Amino acid sequence: MLDDVEIYAATPDRWDDLVRIFEGKGDQGRCWCAYWYLSAKDCKAGWGDANQRVLRERVQGGMEPGVLAYVDGLPAGWAGIAPRSAFDRLVRNRKTLAAVDERPVWSLNCLVVHRDFRKQGLMRPLISGAVGFALGKGAMAVESYPVETPAKKTVWDLYLGTKHAYEDCGFVEVAKRGPRQLIMRHWPAG
Repeated sequence: MLDDVEIYAATPDRWDDLVRIFEGKGDQGRCWCAYWYLSAKDCKAGWGDANQRVLRERVQGGMEPGVLAYVDGLPAGWAGIAPRSAFDRLVRNRKTLAAVDERPVWSLNCLVVHRDFRKQGLMRPLISGAVGFALGKGAMAVESYPVETPAKKTVWDLYLGTKHAYEDCGFVEVAKRGPRQLIMRHWPAG
């Protein structure tokens, strides 16, 4: 388990660190969280550099579309988090990820852990840090979208996070859409 994890907003001066987290083999280096901002057709067409531009424009534009986790000063993980209304795919969704209600929640919808830091317990500190960031920005609640995972997990099962990790971070299930898709929420204490 990692003890010394620091969380920082994705600001323009941290862009190179974000690139380091996404680099290497795997779909994270081709998706760049553009999935949440674009149609399926546009995301697939932009697989790679064009999708990177989508996230870079948000970071360089000062939108702070997520947080980075650092372990011993090294960039180790990313969590995409912003108001639900910022994610076109969520706004347009009428099925599995349709809004539960009209509350203006924030959405935590993507977790990427750099390959050098996988299987070390970074998911929970990353989730907690993202929640803290959102609440610090005035979020009334944070929503997540894990899928119930099989015993043998793949990267595609984990980029949304796991039900157990979210439960450990104070999230509760508020909806189940289909056999595997969950919607969970974290409400601030008090």
